[in-house]
Amino acid sequence: MIIKDQDQLEGLKAAGSAVATALHAMKAATEPGISTAELDAIGTKVMKDLGVLPAPPTRGFPADTCISINDVAAHGIPSKDTIVRDGDLVNIDVSGRLGEFWADNGESFTVGEADPVAHALVSAVHEARVAGLTAARAKKPVWRIGSACERVARQRGFVIVRNLCGHGVGGDLWEPPQVPSYADRSANTRLREGQVLAIEPFLSETANYADDDEEDGWTLHTTGSRSVQVEHTIVVTKDEPIIVTVQPE
Repeated sequence: MIIKDQDQLEGLKAAGSAVATALHAMKAATEPGISTAELDAIGTKVMKDLGVLPAPPTRGFPADTCISINDVAAHGIPSKDTIVRDGDLVNIDVSGRLGEFWADNGESFTVGEADPVAHALVSAVHEARVAGLTAARAKKPVWRIGSACERVARQRGFVIVRNLCGHGVGGDLWEPPQVPSYADRSANTRLREGQVLAIEPFLSETANYADDDEEDGWTLHTTGSRSVQVEHTIVVTKDEPIIVTVQPE
């Protein structure tokens, strides 16, 4: 989607704020002993109260949000049997439509007394996200975003999960272009002013690829290697991008 006027920008900001509010309510409730189904219910209520249509069920996903723990890289299915434990790495991904506009937002964080590597992973993915946003400039090629993210991962001793990527968003949940989190020179489309993107680097301890869960058809694992992700919906400008997935003051 290309944002063409202030009304569209305000509509997108409202959608971004709504999904960010749901994510942060879920994060605030995350503690050892809570189930991921309970967290999903919190997100459901916040989105319902704000008038948001959760995106995952529109794609056939069996819950309103995705909650991924430790070596689940993405698309973790909330369940009453999946209990958050002390020291876990948790990722919450919330996406949805408000009015005409779609927004996508995700964050990884530690729970309780996590080990130093878990803290380092979270710090690194946030640093990679900042680097990726800094590289998102009108008239620059898409691959520069991934190159910036990958540089941070390597400097911090981690790797990019290469088969998970960001994407265009705004008019729908998934739109062109794909936005790899590594230096894929084939991603040479030049960004346009007003273009809406979901930038989401995925970092892992050692795994370059995530594998499908053959049982549920959704869950993506970096088996034996914990993974993290941070995602924001942004609007590209000539300078710093506009981040729309932020909570209201």
